[in-house]
Amino acid sequence: MSHLDELEAESVYVLREAFAKLERPAILWSLGKDSNVVLWLARKAFFGHVPFPVMHVDTGKKFKEMYAFRDRYAKEWGLNFIREECPPIEQTDPSLPPAARSAERKTLGLRAALLKHQFTGLVAGIRRDEEAIRAKERYFSPRSLDGSWNLKDQPPEVFEQYMTSFPPGVHVRIHPLLHWTELDIWRYTKRENIPAIELYFAKNGMRYRSLGDEDITKPVPSTASTIDEIIAELETTKVAERSGRAMDHEAEDSFERLRASGYL
Repeated sequence: MSHLDELEAESVYVLREAFAKLERPAILWSLGKDSNVVLWLARKAFFGHVPFPVMHVDTGKKFKEMYAFRDRYAKEWGLNFIREECPPIEQTDPSLPPAARSAERKTLGLRAALLKHQFTGLVAGIRRDEEAIRAKERYFSPRSLDGSWNLKDQPPEVFEQYMTSFPPGVHVRIHPLLHWTELDIWRYTKRENIPAIELYFAKNGMRYRSLGDEDITKPVPSTASTIDEIIAELETTKVAERSGRAMDHEAEDSFERLRASGYL
C-alpha cells in the first residue's frame, strides 16, 4: 500500500465513522483544494454518492472562479448542496483586527446555519500542517452548540480509536484530512485527477497557495502552472502556505481567538 493509499484509507474510515455514529452530519465546502479532496474521498467512501448535505457558508466575497467551480461541480457530483449567507461586518467583534474581523463573518454564518439545520456533525478539510492552532485538533472534535472550542479539554485519540459519542448540546467537527500535508493534497489531486480551481496555477509569476475571500487573500510569487510544477515547488519552497492570507499576519492570537469561538 502506498503512502497515498494509507492516507486515503484512514480518511475514508473517519468519514464512514461519522456517517455511522452521528445522527445528522454535513460537509463544509470552502471550495479550496482541501475541501475538494474531502468531497472526493466522500464520493469514494460511499460508492460515488455523498450521503451528507454539502454546505457552503458564503461571505459573498469569493473569487468568481470559485463560484463558477462550486456551481459546476455541485451539479456534476450530484451533491445535496446548501448555501448559507454570512452576516454583515457590523455584527462582528470590533476588537478583532480587520482581516480576522472579516473572517469572523464566517463563524457567525456557520453558527446560524447550525441552528437552522440542527446538524450534529460538520466535516471540514483542515490539516495539522496548515497552522499551529490547527495542529492541536482531533479527528472528532466536540464543540458547544455555538461552535466554541475548549482546546484544553479534548478527547484522546490513539490507534484510530475515536470518541464519537457526546452528550446533548454538543456538535462535532470531523477532520478526515488532519494527517495530510499540502504536498499530499497535490499528489493525491494529481493521482485522482481531481478538478482544481485555476487560481492555484501561476499566471504572470504569481499564484494562490491558499484561497479565501478575495479582499483578504493575496497571490504569492510562483512559476508553477501545472500540478507537477506545484509539487516540485512545494518540495523545496520555504514560503508558508498561508503567507497570502492577511489574517495570519495580524495580531498573534487572532487566529486562536477565532478558532476558539468556532472558526474553521
